[in-house]
Amino acid sequence: MKHLLVVTALLLLGIGQALAEPAAGTIVKEPKTGMEFVWVQSGCFNMGSNDGETFEKPVHPVCVKGFWLGKYEVTQDQYQHIMGVNPSDSRGPTNPVDQVSWDDAVTFTLGLSTMTSVPVRLPSEAEWEYACRAGGQHTVYCGDGDPATLAWTGSNTGNSTSPVGKLRPNAWGLYDMSGNVWEWVIDCWNPDYLGAPGDGKPRLTGNCERRVARGGAWDVNGYHLVRAGKRGRGDHRYRLNVVGFRVAIGVQ
Repeated sequence: MKHLLVVTALLLLGIGQALAEPAAGTIVKEPKTGMEFVWVQSGCFNMGSNDGETFEKPVHPVCVKGFWLGKYEVTQDQYQHIMGVNPSDSRGPTNPVDQVSWDDAVTFTLGLSTMTSVPVRLPSEAEWEYACRAGGQHTVYCGDGDPATLAWTGSNTGNSTSPVGKLRPNAWGLYDMSGNVWEWVIDCWNPDYLGAPGDGKPRLTGNCERRVARGGAWDVNGYHLVRAGKRGRGDHRYRLNVVGFRVAIGVQ
């Protein structure tokens, strides 16, 4: 297994452009925190959905540069290790952290970057959906088959979050991208994809008091609310017990 710091350094130096990328789904472990990351390979897909709300339209092509994405949502133990506190409502060391604002999530990425000396950040909305769909392999949810085996929702939880990694992953080995907690991404909120970037970068114009969250959560009723194309948003300062995040590594 390639060491995370070595692989990341190669990519940052541009050497990764001349070398074959790791295979999609390759896993590395950050040595200081034990956090696991999955390689999301470069590629293109159709972002959005014609089966949901106007927020999800128009469907448009996006090409994403390869990056590392957290195998799991950030857990309460991991958050406390960096931030020194656990604000979560649903307690459990391997449950995803909740009650975190977008501002809190960004602060976590800065702290983790300092600790690990690698560029940790929130994923962009396009990167998130590309990873969720495993580059286009999944059309409805962040995985194939019965959504009850992929996503913690109001249909199969006890009114709380659940430990990460207990349901089936998607084709690239990413867990809980449907359900459990909504996941903050970098982007400012826009009510549609008109004018959205086609290169996977975040959209930093629009209503930046509100930020985008993806994936749905444990409290939603109906699996249509945890579809791959489903979008959510919230004030960047709000802390809710249905919202957490996962982190990415790589230059945007």
